[in-house]
Amino acid sequence: MRKEAKRDPKKEAAHEDEVHAAEEQGILDEETSEEKQDAMEHGDEDEDIYSDEGREKLEEDDEIDTWEEGFMEGASQAGQLGKDALTGEPLMDVEDVVEAKINGKTYRFVNEENARKFRQKMEKK
Repeated sequence: MRKEAKRDPKKEAAHEDEVHAAEEQGILDEETSEEKQDAMEHGDEDEDIYSDEGREKLEEDDEIDTWEEGFMEGASQAGQLGKDALTGEPLMDVEDVVEAKINGKTYRFVNEENARKFRQKMEKK
């Protein structure tokens, strides 16, 4: 009769890590700007119009105009100043957007009350 081998949980866990490595699950370290540029230069990665490196490469290759690069730069960062800093409410169709400079940063709001509340919130921090 054959003896059954003992199970070693540590070996099984190590094998699980090998089988389900982070790379296989799409969990990757953030690429540096230089790594992104190199990957695009070598054709390993497509130029991404939503990244600084991609826009620069597309503009260098005359695939987009300078104004398009600027437009897409604004569009890719639209979330920042396109919403009320307190509530997250979109600023579209707001008659008078309220801007406030707090600690050197510009914030936008749908009304004065939100600006006041946000300023108080920032002062507490």
